[in-house]
Amino acid sequence: MPAPKLLMLPPAITESWDWQLQAACRDADAATFFHPENERGEARTDRVRAAKRICQSCPVLTQCLRHALEAGERHGTWGGMSEEERRILLRRASRSPHSLEPWQMAVAPRSALVSATPGQSVSA
Repeated sequence: MPAPKLLMLPPAITESWDWQLQAACRDADAATFFHPENERGEARTDRVRAAKRICQSCPVLTQCLRHALEAGERHGTWGGMSEEERRILLRRASRSPHSLEPWQMAVAPRSALVSATPGQSVSA
């Protein structure tokens, strides 16, 4: 039986977390970002849409998404992306010839991804 995969979380240094103090969701109800058990269909779609509306105006959206991807957050809406969207992004990033981090792929303009040559880093 294979050993369990351990998640590596970022170090607990205040600079690593200070971005959260500026988050648009800071005073929002956490239930908007994390689904209750067995939530499906229109209710789930509406909740995710409401969370993304809050994320749209967030000044730290990129830092939030980066945290979610690097920490392996499996639940909730982070950085304007649902759980499923982050899974798809990570799968795409693992197959991409670009040397971008997954969070960079999410925030990079589509034209930058198309014009980059394999192995070339593109700043987001």
